[in-house]
Order: sequence, then C-alpha cells, then structure tokens
Amino acid sequence: MGPRLRHVAMLLLGAVLLGTAGLGVGSWYGGRGAMPLSPDRSQSVAEELLPGAEPTGSVIVRGYRYGEFLATDDLGGSHVDFQYGEGADCALSEQLRRTAATRGWQELRRVPGAPCDGWRAEREGLTATLTHRTYGSRLSIAPAAPDGFLAATVTGTLLGAAAGAALFWLLARRRPPVPRLVGTLVTVALLPGVALTWTDLAANRLAEPVWPIWRALAPLLVPLWLVLLLVGVIVLARRQNPTIPATDARPAARGSSPSASRGG
Repeated sequence: MGPRLRHVAMLLLGAVLLGTAGLGVGSWYGGRGAMPLSPDRSQSVAEELLPGAEPTGSVIVRGYRYGEFLATDDLGGSHVDFQYGEGADCALSEQLRRTAATRGWQELRRVPGAPCDGWRAEREGLTATLTHRTYGSRLSIAPAAPDGFLAATVTGTLLGAAAGAALFWLLARRRPPVPRLVGTLVTVALLPGVALTWTDLAANRLAEPVWPIWRALAPLLVPLWLVLLLVGVIVLARRQNPTIPATDARPAARGSSPSASRGG
C-alpha cells in the first residue's frame, strides 16, 4: 500500500471510529427531555390503533438496554406494553396498518419479526410498535424522539468524524512507531462499540437508543485500553533507547607498532 493510499485509509478509519462514537453522544444529548408517558393516553392510543381488540394485560416498563437502565426523560426511558392473546395474532398487523394510515399516523414502516412482521407508527410525540412472538402479540407505546434529536445526532456524528479524521491525519504524518501505537489504541478502544452500534442501527435505525452500548462497554474497554497503553509506552521507550551491544575491543600489545609488523 502506497503512502497516499495509507493516509486515506487512516483518515477513513478515524472518521468511522470517532464518528460512530459521536453519533452515540449526539443521540444521547438530543434524546434528553423526552415527553413522560401517561398510562391513560397510552390506553387511548391502543384503543385507537386496535379498535375492538382487548388486551390481556398491560405493564409500564422502564427502559433497559445493554445492561443499563435509562432515565425516565431519556428517549426510550420507559414504555407501556399491551399484550394481546396467548399466541401471535398476525391479523392485528393489517388492522394497525390500515387504522394508522387513516388516522394520520406518520413514519409508518414494517418491523421484521417472527412468525410475522409488525408495524411501527408515530404521531404527536408518541411511537406505537406492534410485534409478534409465539407467546402473543405486543403493542408498545413509547415517547417519540424530542425536537432536535436528529439534528443533535447528525451534528455529533459530523463532529466526531471530523475529529477522527484530523487525529488520524496527524498520526499519518508522524514517523513510526507512534502512528501504529496510537492507531492501535484508538481502534481497540472504539471498535467493539462501533460494531455493536452499527448492528443495532441496522436492526432498529434510531428508534432505540444506541448510547447505552458505550456505557456498558466502558468497564471492560477502559482497563484493556490502559493495559495496552502501558505496553505501548514500554515498547516505544525501548525503541527510542535501544541497548548498545558490547564490543570486543582488545587493547594492542605493548611494544608493537605498525612499523614492527613490516618486513623491514
């Protein structure tokens, strides 16, 4: 790989790594201040979207993702679940789709699932999601993303990508082994969170908060990063101060001189 191509690859790597971390920070900042849930309003929404369907039970669930509880005013911090039947009722999907379209619900999209797909819709600060499992169908009512959520997420992503590209550009201009050391530390520290974040985004887009991924990984990645940092500093110090090998320097015999070895 040529120097120019290597620099471009490092710029892209830095932009992706820190841009994804910035996406998590931006989505956390933009998702604060979500509208608190009202059980009465959730009940009326369920009756509006699935008229005639009687839930077998309902429960208020506190947001919990990747081993972390979310605050009540965070996006995804709480939701109300309505359970329907003892088995999956796939006919509810078509009923919700038709009702949501006629009642002015927006962002209507299919939610893949088994044994059949569900639907998600949004209106007036609420998100309704119907999913199906073998033990029954479930309608979840949750607060929608606050105003400015998308702008904060995009801003955080762009700022993180710019910072990552600048950092790796500076590293690419340094002489080895500093770029390799710092690049390895940053990649090891961020790559697990980046992989999980994009896996989550592929499945849920931004409907579910992704920033708990980073908080859940921090207790594992920070000690690993500190160990790698210590090892890197030791290796770098040894490279900058190499051990001088001992030389076999024997003193010349007394009385000998260059002229003595000559034939005259």
